[in-house]
Amino acid sequence: MSQLNGKKLKLTVFGQSHSKAIGAVIEGLPAGIKLDTDAIQAFLDRRRPGKNKLSTARNEIDMPIILSGITDGVTCGAPLAVMFENSDTRSADYAELKRFPRPSHADYPAFVKHNGNNDIRGGGQFSGRLTAPIVFAGAICDGILRQRGITVGAHVASIGGASDSRFDAVSLSGAQLEELRHKEIPVINDGAAERIKLEIMSARNDLDSVGGAIEAAVLGLPAGIGGELFDGVESSLSAALFGIPAVKAVEFGLGTEFAKMRGSASNDPYRMQNGEVITSTNNMGGISGGITNGMPLIFKVTVKPTPSIARAQQTVDLKNRCDAELEIKGRHDPCICIRAVPVVEAVTAFTVLDMLYNEKG
Repeated sequence: MSQLNGKKLKLTVFGQSHSKAIGAVIEGLPAGIKLDTDAIQAFLDRRRPGKNKLSTARNEIDMPIILSGITDGVTCGAPLAVMFENSDTRSADYAELKRFPRPSHADYPAFVKHNGNNDIRGGGQFSGRLTAPIVFAGAICDGILRQRGITVGAHVASIGGASDSRFDAVSLSGAQLEELRHKEIPVINDGAAERIKLEIMSARNDLDSVGGAIEAAVLGLPAGIGGELFDGVESSLSAALFGIPAVKAVEFGLGTEFAKMRGSASNDPYRMQNGEVITSTNNMGGISGGITNGMPLIFKVTVKPTPSIARAQQTVDLKNRCDAELEIKGRHDPCICIRAVPVVEAVTAFTVLDMLYNEKG
């Protein structure tokens, strides 16, 4: 089992991609929170596979089965346990992968770590399938944050050579974040959706895959949340976001662009607006010294191309200890970036709520 341990909230994820079920246990939620089941299911449906050719053909219903922690639809203070049944599995597609590990997948390091006893089916516990219960937990946290006037949202910043517009880091609105949740491809500039589709289908037709980036935002966070050094907002969010399979980079504000700038251009000048302190720009992404400054929290997450591709690839034969060639069978995403958007939102909501509970109760 894998755990995301916050200061007040704890998330434990269990199961494997092709086990009978997967699920999670959420600890630390206060009693008295009414679950919006429709909103939670809508959140899950955005991550669900099998909807079109832009994702894997594996079709799971992803209907949560709540086992404990709820009485009459309201949290009762006990740990909330949920499970999702795995129904559309084809384990035979993975029979040879323990002997011929997929490049850039967890197959080989898991083989070494677990002495050859790792579950290879669908990637086992390393699969993106395990993000379904994470999204369930994040959807609950998202609902609680909304009641506090805090909005979490994200969009596809780029896939391959196709890019979307960036968030307006100073005047981004909650209505814009809400609108993104209702789009098949969550982009700010609708013209980018068609370019993104072409990138994904081009990779698919070439028996390949393609990576992408997701830009996320949190609105309504008050100034003063977080701490110095290892207790900073960047530290907490990064640790959680890197738990999402395929995430390889996280950057806040202008991120790597800072390397090309001078301080006079990168600094965010303070000014007063209606009696409140704001900044004229938001290059820092709403965080200074690890602490929120009251501006929108903005960051970007980069996900690698799906390592399971249909092209022949160089690998090794672990049985005969020699080089080998691998042609992967089965159903795999040509790009996971679109389905990863609600996962990034969910992990963000969970982490932000934990920080708020820790500081504000």
